[in-house]
Amino acid sequence: MQSKATDIETYLKELPPERVVSFNQLRETICKNLPKGFKEEMSYGMIGYVVPHEIFPAGYHVNPKTPLPFVNIASQKNFIAFHHMGLYGSKKLLDWFVGEYPKHSKTKLDMGKACVRFKKPKHIPFELIGELMRKVSVDEYVSNYLQLLKGSKK
Repeated sequence: MQSKATDIETYLKELPPERVVSFNQLRETICKNLPKGFKEEMSYGMIGYVVPHEIFPAGYHVNPKTPLPFVNIASQKNFIAFHHMGLYGSKKLLDWFVGEYPKHSKTKLDMGKACVRFKKPKHIPFELIGELMRKVSVDEYVSNYLQLLKGSKK
């Protein structure tokens, strides 16, 4: 479920009333803890945090015209989605997150490869999300991305 919003302000106005507070808190947590170099913008119909072309001119290999995606947040039909591509690309980071999650939430972790789904906005572990955001610098993320890309072309 992608939004047709072309800017963040419009996207936020489309949020269901029962998600506004938690979604805004999630966004604020990400922005407050986002390492220098990443940029907030609309990305794939969601609010995204990307490596801009000024830092990584090659862009995303799937579509080099788009910046390299890092994190996206979205209000989906039945949940708030938190997509963190660093979790997909780093087993060490993923293992850390999975291990820490129960210390910050009483709910079971509902996760795909890089997408954490929060069915109840009040269960978002904001402190854990903030810590996760601080764990990966732009340089580390780009380096890991290039290693993964190089490995997939073998």
